[in-house]
Amino acid sequence: MDLSTLGKWIAFAGIGLVVVGLLTWLAGKFGLPIGGLPGDIRVERQGWSFNFPLVTCIVLSIVLTVVLNLILWFLRR
Repeated sequence: MDLSTLGKWIAFAGIGLVVVGLLTWLAGKFGLPIGGLPGDIRVERQGWSFNFPLVTCIVLSIVLTVVLNLILWFLRR
Protein backbone atom coordinates (compact mmCIF):
# COMPACT_ATOMS: atom_id res chain seq x y z
CA MET A 1 0.00 0.00 0.00
CA ASP A 2 1.47 3.35 -0.95
CA LEU A 3 1.46 6.40 1.29
CA SER A 4 -1.26 8.28 -0.60
CA THR A 5 -3.70 5.40 -0.10
CA LEU A 6 -2.76 5.14 3.57
CA GLY A 7 -3.26 8.88 3.94
CA LYS A 8 -6.74 8.67 2.43
CA TRP A 9 -7.72 5.86 4.82
CA ILE A 10 -6.45 7.83 7.81
CA ALA A 11 -8.35 10.93 6.64
CA PHE A 12 -11.59 8.94 6.21
CA ALA A 13 -11.13 7.36 9.64
CA GLY A 14 -10.66 10.83 11.13
CA ILE A 15 -13.77 12.15 9.43
CA GLY A 16 -15.68 9.10 10.68
CA LEU A 17 -14.53 9.77 14.25
CA VAL A 18 -15.62 13.41 13.97
CA VAL A 19 -19.06 12.33 12.73
CA VAL A 20 -19.46 9.81 15.56
CA GLY A 21 -18.35 12.44 18.07
CA LEU A 22 -20.85 14.97 16.75
CA LEU A 23 -23.67 12.42 16.82
CA THR A 24 -22.81 11.50 20.41
CA TRP A 25 -22.67 15.15 21.39
CA LEU A 26 -26.05 15.85 19.76
CA ALA A 27 -27.60 12.77 21.38
CA GLY A 28 -26.56 14.07 24.79
CA LYS A 29 -27.80 17.56 23.98
CA PHE A 30 -31.25 16.27 22.98
CA GLY A 31 -31.52 14.01 26.03
CA LEU A 32 -31.32 10.59 24.37
CA PRO A 33 -30.65 7.93 27.02
CA ILE A 34 -27.23 6.82 25.78
CA GLY A 35 -25.54 5.24 28.77
CA GLY A 36 -28.71 5.28 30.85
CA LEU A 37 -30.62 2.26 29.57
CA PRO A 38 -31.93 -0.41 31.93
CA GLY A 39 -29.23 -3.03 32.34
CA ASP A 40 -26.34 -0.59 32.28
CA ILE A 41 -24.07 -1.09 35.28
CA ARG A 42 -23.64 1.91 37.57
CA VAL A 43 -22.03 1.81 40.99
CA GLU A 44 -21.76 4.91 43.14
CA ARG A 45 -19.90 5.07 46.42
CA GLN A 46 -18.65 7.92 48.52
CA GLY A 47 -15.93 9.67 46.55
CA TRP A 48 -16.08 7.58 43.33
CA SER A 49 -18.41 6.13 40.75
CA PHE A 50 -18.19 3.44 38.07
CA ASN A 51 -20.34 3.33 34.94
CA PHE A 52 -20.30 0.53 32.35
CA PRO A 53 -23.04 0.92 29.69
CA LEU A 54 -23.40 -2.80 28.88
CA VAL A 55 -26.88 -2.72 27.29
CA THR A 56 -26.09 0.52 25.47
CA CYS A 57 -23.02 -1.13 23.90
CA ILE A 58 -25.08 -4.11 22.76
CA VAL A 59 -27.85 -1.93 21.29
CA LEU A 60 -25.36 0.33 19.48
CA SER A 61 -23.54 -2.72 18.12
CA ILE A 62 -26.74 -4.15 16.69
CA VAL A 63 -27.83 -0.82 15.19
CA LEU A 64 -24.42 -0.15 13.61
CA THR A 65 -24.26 -3.70 12.22
CA VAL A 66 -27.64 -3.31 10.54
CA VAL A 67 -26.81 0.16 9.18
CA LEU A 68 -23.42 -0.89 7.80
CA ASN A 69 -24.89 -4.04 6.22
CA LEU A 70 -27.60 -1.95 4.54
CA ILE A 71 -25.01 0.51 3.23
CA LEU A 72 -22.86 -2.30 1.85
CA TRP A 73 -25.92 -3.99 0.32
CA PHE A 74 -26.90 -0.75 -1.48
CA LEU A 75 -23.35 -0.19 -2.70
CA ARG A 76 -23.19 -3.69 -4.25
CA ARG A 77 -26.36 -3.14 -6.31
